[in-house]
Amino acid sequence: MKIMIDVESGLRPKELIDEILSEKHGNIFTVHFGPKKMVVLAGYDIVKDALVNHADDFGDRADIPIFRRLTGGHGIGFSHGEAWKVMRRFTLSTLRDFGMGKRTVEDSILDELHPLIKHFESHKGKPFNARIILNSAVSNVICSIIFGKRFDYEDPTFLTLINLLAENIKLLGAPTVQLYNYYPALAGLFGAHKTVEGNVNQQVAFLQDFFEEHRKELDANNVTGFIDAYLLKQEQESKNGSTHFNEKNLTYSTLDLFAAGTETTSTTLRWGLLLLMKYPEIQRKVHKEIDNVIKPGQVPKVEDRRNMPYTDAVLHEIQRFANILPLNVSRATNSDVHFRGYFIPKGTEVIPLLISVLYDKSQWETPYTFNPQHFLDEDGKFLRKDAFLPFSAGRRACVGESLAKMELFLFFTGLLQRFTFHPPSGVTEADLDLTAEVGFTLTPAPHCICAVAREPMA
Repeated sequence: MKIMIDVESGLRPKELIDEILSEKHGNIFTVHFGPKKMVVLAGYDIVKDALVNHADDFGDRADIPIFRRLTGGHGIGFSHGEAWKVMRRFTLSTLRDFGMGKRTVEDSILDELHPLIKHFESHKGKPFNARIILNSAVSNVICSIIFGKRFDYEDPTFLTLINLLAENIKLLGAPTVQLYNYYPALAGLFGAHKTVEGNVNQQVAFLQDFFEEHRKELDANNVTGFIDAYLLKQEQESKNGSTHFNEKNLTYSTLDLFAAGTETTSTTLRWGLLLLMKYPEIQRKVHKEIDNVIKPGQVPKVEDRRNMPYTDAVLHEIQRFANILPLNVSRATNSDVHFRGYFIPKGTEVIPLLISVLYDKSQWETPYTFNPQHFLDEDGKFLRKDAFLPFSAGRRACVGESLAKMELFLFFTGLLQRFTFHPPSGVTEADLDLTAEVGFTLTPAPHCICAVAREPMA
């Protein structure tokens, strides 16, 4: 089945799903974006079958012109073949060595929670935009793993890196960048991709200086982060002429980790605070559970999560409903594939549509409504759902999933323990707009929050 989709149509989630998941089109179909032909996989059963049961068939990354231009096929996110396997394996191993999913990272998150709370307190309940501070707090967690250090929130270099990333996330969804992806030969007619490239070059320049500093002081007995671990591996592989541990893979693997470890979690937290302002009755239930489980004066711990089914359900529902990466990141077939009665040629770009999973009517009782009950059983216990796939699945699933889950719980619970969140004076819950800004991810439109210090409920 072939259909044409106007990528600038502005369809909201319900309209988009109704458009592409109707009986008319089915769950596997071809779309044409300009001259580019892609296969879309839609619906939980189809997407999971492809990414999990046929992981090898759909395990390659699509060749996307803007990312080829930016990274040259290096790093983790947009590399291919053996280079990707080596970089992903090394990255996962190194992240685990530096505590991903363990108590050491939990301590780093809690250390970051304190200055974040102080920043929120400094506004004394008055309206402020939390985008930069949430980005900074979340980014510092991954920075402590990558660089072996955190940055002060006012550090000009750190703020520059954060703002360059935010601008690129927005520009990567811009129409002119998409046109570049469809017509790369006409690059001279478009401008946004050059801005993105310039921003990445500034980030690369900072990294190269950092690499040189650490290379001079490198000590095998004092490995402080991912970069040091990579530099040591690079030394070990120095006589291997075919090694993948080169300077470009160091640069773009670091950028991939910085971007992924900053953007998605902070965006999810922003959606969470916005949704709790819009639905104060849900916020009150979260407050009540926090007060019942976490004693006054104590900070949340990861182990508290098992005793907080409602808060856990709310967090999962925020991720499902916010749907920040609706199209997933395109895959590609690495050989000719026969799948569900269809023939898909080698090298075909494939979109495993995450929005179609997170809004699948067969999996969610009220898919277009923010409803934490999706993750609770009749007794109020947390209910796991197989169709909860915000981190994607299969060979290209997010390498930082366990870190993101830990950050979301500790930051979210820590902030809700200390504050009640309201819209600014004169803005009602009904006025709060949940329409997303389109970029590489779907982010909340600019808005202000009021964080009012609270006393635990009696």
